[in-house]
Amino acid sequence: MAHDGILHSQTILKVPTKQVTLAMEHALSIPCPDLTDEDRDHDFHQKHGLGFARQEDWAGLPQAIASAEETRAKTTGGMPVAELLALGARTDVVSLVEHALITGKPDRDAPIMEGIEALEDVLSDHSDDAIIASIIAQAHMDIGWAWRGTGADILVPAHNREAFDAHFERAADILAGFDQNNIKIPLFAATRCALNAGLSAPVEKIVADYDTWLKLDPHNALVLRAMGNHLLPRWHGTYDRLEIEARRAASKTAYIWGAGGYTWTMFDAISSDAKACARLDLRLFCDGLIDIVRHCPDQYTVNLLAAYCASTIGAMPTGQGEADYVRAQIAAAAKWLIIDHMTELHPMVWANAARGFDNALKVRCP
Repeated sequence: MAHDGILHSQTILKVPTKQVTLAMEHALSIPCPDLTDEDRDHDFHQKHGLGFARQEDWAGLPQAIASAEETRAKTTGGMPVAELLALGARTDVVSLVEHALITGKPDRDAPIMEGIEALEDVLSDHSDDAIIASIIAQAHMDIGWAWRGTGADILVPAHNREAFDAHFERAADILAGFDQNNIKIPLFAATRCALNAGLSAPVEKIVADYDTWLKLDPHNALVLRAMGNHLLPRWHGTYDRLEIEARRAASKTAYIWGAGGYTWTMFDAISSDAKACARLDLRLFCDGLIDIVRHCPDQYTVNLLAAYCASTIGAMPTGQGEADYVRAQIAAAAKWLIIDHMTELHPMVWANAARGFDNALKVRCP
């Protein structure tokens, strides 16, 4: 029955009002903050980095990043503050290119090179600064991904692929001037690891670079997530090596994550590769989910895991029987994660999960 534009559920369902009230009292109710603590942390540190760049304070920026790296400072949800400062510093340049390439091909008069050329001038003035070099190498890689996209190679136009290769080659040249063995900065190690996705790096180099990054920042789950993704065959790894390194990661980080090191390593790999999913040690993966929540029960992490299980995994079947059986079992974990552990809803986490955690393109409008 409708009245003044309102549908009364007890009339439609023919359920007494008292029973509706009791049902509502037992319903799951989760508040949704307009801005979560993690959102505020991200915005604050990213805008801080952006401010350094816009004020052309290229002496203060590496000092701020070095200070964050010294304490391994992280947001509530575990994002390194140094990464956010570096992201903010290159946001203007990368966003300009992403906007120009929104249709896949820039306008003829688009100022697509001006920003990166300005950053190259900064690099020439700070040629011995590994932090500045990391930021500008990351800007090149971000621009490369903007040209390429994250689809299969066969779908990338030749001109776009050439631009991608050129930016990654320039990033490699920038980093080649530094001795990685003498630079104990996680941001620099992270940049070297990101470079491997665009180059034909052998699997041994991929593993060695991630080992270096993990030793410098063992509490950073992003290290394991990125490593697992880059050990897929599409990035020159193998399924066997992915499994081996996931188990090694679980052993090396057991004091931090329990079995969660295995889960973090497989996290992005199995969401984008059905064969990797079908080969998963399902029991160890689910044990890792439990251990991650036990060791890190903050609401960002709970939302991340629940959204991953329900949306990234549960809502994207592959049509391949073994992989979809594994996906169904992982999706079932969303229920206990939400009911037993979730006290806030973080919409941006769920939105990212619905995109399949497309993490190669990091600078985009919420």
